[in-house]
Amino acid sequence: MLSLDAVRDQFTPDPGFFNTASLGAPPRVTVDAVHAAIDAWSRGRATAGDFDVSVVGAREAFARIAGVPSSSVAAGSTVSPLVGLVAASLPPGSEVLVADDDFTSLLFPFAAQSGLSLRSVPLASLASAVRETTALVAVSMVQSADGSLVDLDALRATGVPVLLDTTQSTGWLPLDVSWVDYVVCGAYKWLLSPRGSAFLIVRPDRLESLTPHAANWYAGADIWASIYGLPLRLAADARRFDTSPAWFSWVGTATSLGLLADLDPHEVHKHDVGLANALRAGLGLPAGDSAIVSVPMDEAGQERLRAAGIRTAIRAGAVRFSCHLYTTQADVDLALNALS
Repeated sequence: MLSLDAVRDQFTPDPGFFNTASLGAPPRVTVDAVHAAIDAWSRGRATAGDFDVSVVGAREAFARIAGVPSSSVAAGSTVSPLVGLVAASLPPGSEVLVADDDFTSLLFPFAAQSGLSLRSVPLASLASAVRETTALVAVSMVQSADGSLVDLDALRATGVPVLLDTTQSTGWLPLDVSWVDYVVCGAYKWLLSPRGSAFLIVRPDRLESLTPHAANWYAGADIWASIYGLPLRLAADARRFDTSPAWFSWVGTATSLGLLADLDPHEVHKHDVGLANALRAGLGLPAGDSAIVSVPMDEAGQERLRAAGIRTAIRAGAVRFSCHLYTTQADVDLALNALS
């Protein structure tokens, strides 16, 4: 395992960066790897097969981070098409239980699927709202708007099938997702990767529940023997749901995830939540359990943050701070001083 101190010099965001929940800042090795791949492309030296190594490496590293076998992981580009596979698998009339105001890339694929019945309840009452007619619960582990966490243990105890979006949690929150039916995750936030890479975890006993509607050559049992003609010959594992990769995104993803997979996830969690709580304390807020801090703030306060070079996001009418590997106490102090 690498310590955070051992990789600290890999990260170079300007002071005051609190916007990982929108897009993470990559380590230097990732920037170098993407530059090298683009340089090879510009010189006509790159081949399509060269990028397979990155997809394989990213899949294996993500599997290590998530604590599942790589054979359970499919590679995609964005989260919503992966959610759409699950939505399309449900029979007409199925009830899907979701959390109020969850991220729409999780909600819309179900809402757009004809014949499904969606029921939305407050996040805190999600598990208690499960009933016999509930076919699936679809929820983000960490809410994008304010960093709230779902009670995953309570949800597991219901025995209901679950689709979990870990885009705002994988990378800082250690989780056991081996029991979850389906997991989706975008890599460009807490996994510090270029936009254009995402993952779907399918529990092995759920493989046959999904139809690979985007079946393509890259999902073939033997990729380079699957580029022409019939019959259908898809991979036997979750790779059957792969889509053709956006090459340079995967070069960066493999590099970032290779580094993150070697870190102690509990050390990362302690660091991220510790700084988030330092920020909360300085703002007079109670301690929390999330790396995301949501603060209602008037325009004058937002302007003071901007003037001090603090980069955040505005979500659901509040300023959203997010703390990750490269966040320091000096960043926290900079934000608090701007607001004092």
